[in-house]
Amino acid sequence: MEEPTRVCIYARVSTSAQDYQHQLTTLRAYAKEHHYQVVKEYTEKISGAKKIADRQALSELLEEVETNHIQKILVFECSRLSRRALDFLAIIEQLNEKKVSVFFYQNGLETLLPDLTVNPIASLVLGIMSQFNSLERNLIRSRMANGYDNYRQNGGTVGRKVGYRKTNYQEEYAKEISLLKKGVSLRDCRSLTHTSINTLRKLKSLFM
Repeated sequence: MEEPTRVCIYARVSTSAQDYQHQLTTLRAYAKEHHYQVVKEYTEKISGAKKIADRQALSELLEEVETNHIQKILVFECSRLSRRALDFLAIIEQLNEKKVSVFFYQNGLETLLPDLTVNPIASLVLGIMSQFNSLERNLIRSRMANGYDNYRQNGGTVGRKVGYRKTNYQEEYAKEISLLKKGVSLRDCRSLTHTSINTLRKLKSLFM
């Protein structure tokens, strides 16, 4: 009997107020329908505009591909993977090289054909869609910037309140500082504490 296809599920929403349960339910049902073996699920609540290094679940998923013979990744739709066009295409290229197919449920696209060669139609469509997703992100940022400008022009103030002070780093990040001082790498420290790489770099520059 042929062994089932080994897959991972990846789901993402942008804010803590949102919920990725619908994505998970849909992708689990799809996996069951196709008799896939779901090895692991990865979920995170973080902006798709963040870089790969700052997205713990995505980084762990890419590491899982390296170590656990994953054959396919199920994602609800392409913007869930990344809204940064360069990152999106880099992830797909990395997975193509490792013969790991990505299926985007809502888009109905799969990156590899059954013989594990690159699907040219999916590559073309996903390339265009990734550019649109990136453009949409830039438009949102532009609207926000214009909104702030209008608010300031009407007498409003943007930023921290007068008298605001950042929480003492040594108190807030005591565990992270301790690990870094012991020589733990940034990646391992991120895995242990779930603190972003950028914050860990700042802590390292301040206390090492």
